[in-house]
Amino acid sequence: MIQDIYPHKLNNRFDPSKRPDENSLIFSFSGLDLLIKGETLPRLSDLKGISADDPVFLFTIDGDKDFFLYRGAVSPENIPEGFEYINVRTLRGKGFAEKYMPLAIYTGLHLAHWYGNFKYCGRCGKPTRPDDKERALRCDCGNVIYPVIAPAVIVGVTNGDKILVTKYRTGYGHFALVAGFTEIGETLEETVAREVMEETGLKVKNIRYYKSQPWGIVCDLLVGFFCDVDGDDTIKMDESELKVAEWRNRADVELQPDQFSLTNEMMTVFKNGLI
Repeated sequence: MIQDIYPHKLNNRFDPSKRPDENSLIFSFSGLDLLIKGETLPRLSDLKGISADDPVFLFTIDGDKDFFLYRGAVSPENIPEGFEYINVRTLRGKGFAEKYMPLAIYTGLHLAHWYGNFKYCGRCGKPTRPDDKERALRCDCGNVIYPVIAPAVIVGVTNGDKILVTKYRTGYGHFALVAGFTEIGETLEETVAREVMEETGLKVKNIRYYKSQPWGIVCDLLVGFFCDVDGDDTIKMDESELKVAEWRNRADVELQPDQFSLTNEMMTVFKNGLI
């Protein structure tokens, strides 16, 4: 999965005293587009007109690779030669030389969304400012805003030696599993049962936790569960959300083309008879 970067280690400890030097790696996002050249991020020395006081420190990898965020898009005339803004979704299947880069990019995007979405206080409308002690944004009115993480479930519904696979109506085109965000006042287990019922009309039982995964592209934390179909296994697909929902034998499970996602790992362990 995307977080499996051993022997590398991402340290997200906040350190407001850190400032980039000329060789520090800088994230610059414009929406879902990242400024990148091949698989190389720009260094501070590449970005003309940006001082060391502009980027904000994000995290460190392996104790010696500091990543910073320039909160804004670089103006066209200042984009370094060979660099361009590329949608991060197209980078998902890219084979980076450094295995930690996909995790670094998605985590950087998560924080970029947070900083961008909360430039102003939702309570009084005034500009916010970064806190000098913790990863937070503060307003003069006393409002403190922490990074937003949205919990969501990935569900492997099993029926003996079959598993329920789906394809979304729009967006990602490969086979996946039932998924959805947790609602207010709902447990993760309740989310599992509700999402399966809403998308496929199936009841489930024996809900059991598998693994979790950060997924910064949509600022969520994915939580994987397996469960068993309860009773009638007739699928009643929600056609507004899905275009495929069907039972597949282990041998017939079609895996996704990369190893990044929790969904793909869950499909893999089922296919290989490990669940």
